[in-house]
Amino acid sequence: MNCVLKLTVAIALAWAGLAGPASADIAKGEKNFKRCKACHSLTEGKNLNGPSLHRIYGRKAASVPKFRYSKGLKQAAEKGLVWERETLMAYLKHPKKFLQKYLGKKRVSNKMVNKFKKEKFRRDVIDYLESLGK
Repeated sequence: MNCVLKLTVAIALAWAGLAGPASADIAKGEKNFKRCKACHSLTEGKNLNGPSLHRIYGRKAASVPKFRYSKGLKQAAEKGLVWERETLMAYLKHPKKFLQKYLGKKRVSNKMVNKFKKEKFRRDVIDYLESLGK
């Protein structure tokens, strides 16, 4: 791939918000994550009101040992839900609606009450979580 084509692809991905950590504002994501810290830890095995988000990126949903997940999230995990960019973006925007759509059900149980409507906020948080490793 020549340099011009690589640059064009990189710009297009960054513009579309799909380039991931290479185009990320990881520092902004870390700052944004403070809103999540009331319920979530980044320390492996340290669960708070929510499960530890240690290495969440690329992990199967509802897979943290010793955490009591909602029925809806357990069902999504059984169906194969994995926390990647697309799924995290949709879940963080509106957790209950995401699970309803993912499971094809009108009623689902879910413990996550926060909704993060701003796409850039969600993208920066996800980039930060991804930067911490899989």
